[in-house]
Amino acid sequence: MFKLIKYFIVIFLMTITSSFADLSNILKKGEVKIAVPEAFAPFGSVGKTGEHEGYDVDVAKLIAKDLGVKLKIIPVVSKQRIPFLETNKVDLVISTMGANPKRAKSINFSSAYAPFYSGVFAPSNVKIHNYDDLDGLTVGVTGGTLEDLELTKRAPKGTKITRFGDNAATLSAIKSKQVQVLVSGNTVAASITDSDPNFDLQRKFIIKDSPCFIGIKKGNEDLLRWVNVFILHKKLGGDLNKISQKWLGQDLPPLPS
Repeated sequence: MFKLIKYFIVIFLMTITSSFADLSNILKKGEVKIAVPEAFAPFGSVGKTGEHEGYDVDVAKLIAKDLGVKLKIIPVVSKQRIPFLETNKVDLVISTMGANPKRAKSINFSSAYAPFYSGVFAPSNVKIHNYDDLDGLTVGVTGGTLEDLELTKRAPKGTKITRFGDNAATLSAIKSKQVQVLVSGNTVAASITDSDPNFDLQRKFIIKDSPCFIGIKKGNEDLLRWVNVFILHKKLGGDLNKISQKWLGQDLPPLPS
């Protein structure tokens, strides 16, 4: 009877160990499972080749390369990100996830690896450094958005704000020079330079910052530390800046640790 109990305890411990996604287990398995956005370009979506591509996918590939293991990409929607991590369906979540106190009760967060923000964008010959510089300029924004609320609250009275019904109309206005300035999320602005790399559009300043963090299961402290070193290394070495230029059409801004 004692031997039987001991046997089941050993099996139980082996099951826990095999499902535990800490660094040593990933290296032992030779594979890392990483959740990326299912359909949220330019961070993650199915490309023309039928394969997933984007900012988050490139970061996932870099992680697997530096770990020296195979990469298993697992596309997820927003509501799957934390449950998949907690149930060991994935080892890491790299899926445009912002950090907040509520989420931090369930999982750990790395240092920020990607910018996600609302900003002011304009051609290079339009000199803008802050809200005051919008005085007298025509500015396009999608009505009712977070960007619209911030702009309405903080822009000087002389700003000529034109509100459009959706992002497509707002983008059309800046491309056709109906407006001089675009206020939008960085991914919306990036879609212009993604479709036309020669289009002259620069980020002037950020109006609301909400960077992305990598999600890691509670208890996986070795993996958390490794990921933070990885992010620091890729910031200093310029790899994340190259990914930002490739997918967002702009240099990587300063990110919080």
